[in-house]
Amino acid sequence: MALDSGIGTLAGPGDVTAPVAKTVRTERVHHGDVFIDEYEWLRDKESPEVVAYLEAENAYTEAQTAHLGGLRNRIFDEIKARTQETDLSVPTRMGEYWYYSRSFEGKQYGVHCRCPIVAPAGATGAEEAARVTTERPASVAIDIDAWTPPQLEVDTEVAGEQVLLDSNEVAEGHDFFALGAFSVSHDGNLLAYSVDTSGDERYLLRFKDLRTGEVLADEIAGTAPGATWSLDGTHVFYQTVDESWRPDTVWRHRLGTGKDDDVKVFHEPDERYWVSIGATRSEKYLMIWVGSKITTEGWVLESDNPEGDFRVIMPRRDGVEYSAEHAVIGGEDRFLILHNDVVDGVKAENFVLVEAPVSDPSNMTLLIGHRDDVRLEDIDPFASHLVLSYRREALTRVAIWPLTESGYGERRELEFDLELFSVGSGANPEWEQPTLRIGLTSFITPMQVFDYVPATGELLLRKEQPVLGGYDANDYEQHRDWAIAADGTRIPISLVRKKGLPAGPRPLLLYGYGSYEASMDPSFSVSRLSLLDRGMVFAVAHVRGGGEMGRLWYENGKTLTKKNTFTDFVSCARHLIDTDVTSADRVIADGGSAGGLLVGAVANLAPELFKGILANVPFVDPLTSILDPSLPLTVIEWDEWGNPLADKDVYDYMKSYAPYENIEAKDYPAILAITSINDTRVLYVEPAKWVAKLRATKTGDTPLLLKTEMSAGHGGVSGRYEKWKEVAFEYAWVLDTLGLAGA
Repeated sequence: MALDSGIGTLAGPGDVTAPVAKTVRTERVHHGDVFIDEYEWLRDKESPEVVAYLEAENAYTEAQTAHLGGLRNRIFDEIKARTQETDLSVPTRMGEYWYYSRSFEGKQYGVHCRCPIVAPAGATGAEEAARVTTERPASVAIDIDAWTPPQLEVDTEVAGEQVLLDSNEVAEGHDFFALGAFSVSHDGNLLAYSVDTSGDERYLLRFKDLRTGEVLADEIAGTAPGATWSLDGTHVFYQTVDESWRPDTVWRHRLGTGKDDDVKVFHEPDERYWVSIGATRSEKYLMIWVGSKITTEGWVLESDNPEGDFRVIMPRRDGVEYSAEHAVIGGEDRFLILHNDVVDGVKAENFVLVEAPVSDPSNMTLLIGHRDDVRLEDIDPFASHLVLSYRREALTRVAIWPLTESGYGERRELEFDLELFSVGSGANPEWEQPTLRIGLTSFITPMQVFDYVPATGELLLRKEQPVLGGYDANDYEQHRDWAIAADGTRIPISLVRKKGLPAGPRPLLLYGYGSYEASMDPSFSVSRLSLLDRGMVFAVAHVRGGGEMGRLWYENGKTLTKKNTFTDFVSCARHLIDTDVTSADRVIADGGSAGGLLVGAVANLAPELFKGILANVPFVDPLTSILDPSLPLTVIEWDEWGNPLADKDVYDYMKSYAPYENIEAKDYPAILAITSINDTRVLYVEPAKWVAKLRATKTGDTPLLLKTEMSAGHGGVSGRYEKWKEVAFEYAWVLDTLGLAGA
């Protein structure tokens, strides 16, 4: 029975009572369909009644998981013990300085630093410089030596070190902290930085004179994360958002003037489009990008003319996406453009690469044609070479393409002796540099930072992420498997486990996402070792709707094919069960945000295949959200999900899979839903309503828990120690649900 406060109780295990939300009849009527939503009242987060309900759910979750306190502490201690808490990143050369970040034991956030460039043969880099010099011709060695990063030590004072920003100091006194912009002017004298202290992704932009350490009077509230300097450092370009949290406007701020004097240089009224601003790698041009899920448009302005007018590169056309970067080819300024327009009568779904004069971007010459098995993703020009990023066979790839006096040399793809891996460009801020910073990782390979030398083909390891406690990658194994979907499509699955596990079904955490063409690429996780070392298997289902297998993989998992995302995940689970990797009583499904929609839909679709569901900031009430254009980011989402306001078929299709609207009186797996009250992307009300309706409807006695962070946003809590505690909370629940709490 509902109480006057809006919260009733149900008896739970150990006489702990579960809160029961009151019901308030709310009608939603579209296309002649009437849906009765009894928990929509939970949307008002300013209501004391709503806050009381969320706090009651938190108290219930705390009581239900209190017996896991010791396990949570052990997992937290394991993560902490494996992490080198006091550490430095590999320095990156820019201008007259090496830039790097520090972390310190006991501190939640990083510290951004720089030191002057010194001769590499000095105390910080002599051994490496000597090795490089003796292995190359002198003409090459001189360049490479100057780009060999100093070997900084965590316990040694760095000569000339300057702290640019200590995030711990800026975060002091705040429960939440996120750094948005961090941008140094081209002359190295000024820093633009922005902070969010509530989790709502609206930032306060400030400026610091790095010569004096003085924080300037200029202060701009309510910005989107990011700031771009003009070439001369007199102006900064930034963005603001509309009421739906959509970045829609670019402003120009002249340093030393008030915010009221800022000039609006671009505004996008169409709610389907996001706006961003940046610069080309050469820093010769400023670029404004306008993009929906399926259409883009670029605007360009010379960076040394910040008060000039931006001009369009190519006018937007519905369904055509493109990106452009500046390169100098044969002494001429050119745009290198990736696009998915029609080429030779065929839509270039996986994109092609063309070049065109900056003066006439429509005059294109094809450089790389379309391939069904290769998805072109990015092109990074440098003075002497290009870096091409793409994916093939569900893995990322990087190729180096030399530039010669006559044009282009021979492309060379970097190769690695790993079955599964992720590779990509790292920090490479300079236009002219003889090395390329890249990063490599896998499920069993801690992040490795290399400098690749295009002139010689050498790959110089600069650092590997330290994992303390005797970690050995040879103790673990990773491999690729394939499930067969209902329509015959092969779905890739990535698996990682500890070697030597007993034969037979193992407890398994199956992760999935499957939206926005986002790819869940292999990556190393220190915290995941706490699961693997207890005998669990970790698997990623690379379902349609993601981007792992190219653009069509995404197209076949969105709008009116969205259900493929959910059925693919079910097929992956069934395959892992059928092949004796695991069993239905030993699988936890894990997903966050749009991945929370995935696991929420799967809970309705095939609850018998899962022991538990872990849902982080889950998008489980998608139809209600996508029907309301006043909600944050709704209109721009119509290209992803369809527009149920205008199209009855889309409405009916979304209603048929929406987790909240398809809850039934049947047994469900154990569920832990985690959300944040200040989330602007997936509002807390979605998991709150989902859990309330599940508690009132489902049968059986499996645990149903909701945990709401009362001072965080979409990314959850801030600070590394707080994040470790959150991971420990989730992993303890996973292990307990699978009967491994004593492991």
